[in-house]
Amino acid sequence: MPNVGKSTLFNAVSSAKAEAANFPFCTIEPNVGIVSVKDERLDILKELVHPEKVIPTTIEFVDIAGLVKGASKGEGLGNQFLANIREVDAIIHVVRCFENENIVHVDGSIDPIRDKEIIDTELQLKDLETIDKRISKVEKIAKSGDKSALKELDIFKRLKIHFEQGKSARTIAWDINEREFVKGLQLLTSKPVLYVANVDEASVLKGNSYVEKLIQAITGEEAEIVLISAAIEAQIAELEDGEERLLFLQEYGLKESGLDRLIKATYKLLDLISYFTAGPKEVRAWTIKKGWKAPKAAGVIHSDFEKGFIKAEVIKLEDYQKYKTEASCREAGKLAIEGKEYVVKDGDIMHFRFNV
Repeated sequence: MPNVGKSTLFNAVSSAKAEAANFPFCTIEPNVGIVSVKDERLDILKELVHPEKVIPTTIEFVDIAGLVKGASKGEGLGNQFLANIREVDAIIHVVRCFENENIVHVDGSIDPIRDKEIIDTELQLKDLETIDKRISKVEKIAKSGDKSALKELDIFKRLKIHFEQGKSARTIAWDINEREFVKGLQLLTSKPVLYVANVDEASVLKGNSYVEKLIQAITGEEAEIVLISAAIEAQIAELEDGEERLLFLQEYGLKESGLDRLIKATYKLLDLISYFTAGPKEVRAWTIKKGWKAPKAAGVIHSDFEKGFIKAEVIKLEDYQKYKTEASCREAGKLAIEGKEYVVKDGDIMHFRFNV
């Protein structure tokens, strides 16, 4: 919804500076912020390898304008914003869970359940519109007995019933083949959702009654929820010194910033992990999907690495810490030679051999 703290949070967690003001539709064009992912394992490798530079992996956040009731029918520039949502991997739904008479709410009161349901309904209505168009196209082909069209029509009709019941596509149990097909439809409600409860400073540790209501409302969605105070994050963003930030967090009883918790939750939601490359030139983190095999993981560095993949040399971080150097790991038999079927693990230190 508008005025829930999206742009304030976005500004705090990214290097981009989105306009934040006390009126709806302050954000029109989506703002994109590329954020470095903090990873303590890079610090460990830096101390061991002494590279010229250390490059963390990044995550991209997109700040779009708030949706209002009727967005699916074009209210409040709705169609444009809905199109922006279609491009993302996951949705971070910021829900206002704080009182502040100086910040207006478009519906006049604070009610996280109502706000959540308005957004859900608008996304479901847009998906229903998409499915209705698909049904009218496929029905004609299905009448001829085409098996593929009949299967598609069955999926579309199940989705239609689901949306009409006020449910989202991600809550349907699909088999593997159906899941891939639905994924290809790019439905808004099939995207995984992370709820960010934007709370006041006093509620950042234990939440409040609004947060409790929100937790109850998302039961059964398999969605993550993160408590963040955008006001605290905005203050942290102004502190450049790492120690100052740590002291500031400690004052609130926090061990890490909302951004770090947000990134961890996002990685979990999207099933992402990181592996590392380490050498005198650079130590670098690379993001991949959990379950990827070595050639595909190599492809995020360069497509040639995947095409001409021969083997991967893999060292576990704990072994690198114990033996201190790559050469010592090799001598101790802690450098494994892995082939095309090796499934990369979170934290692997890898070196790829390939032919062009």
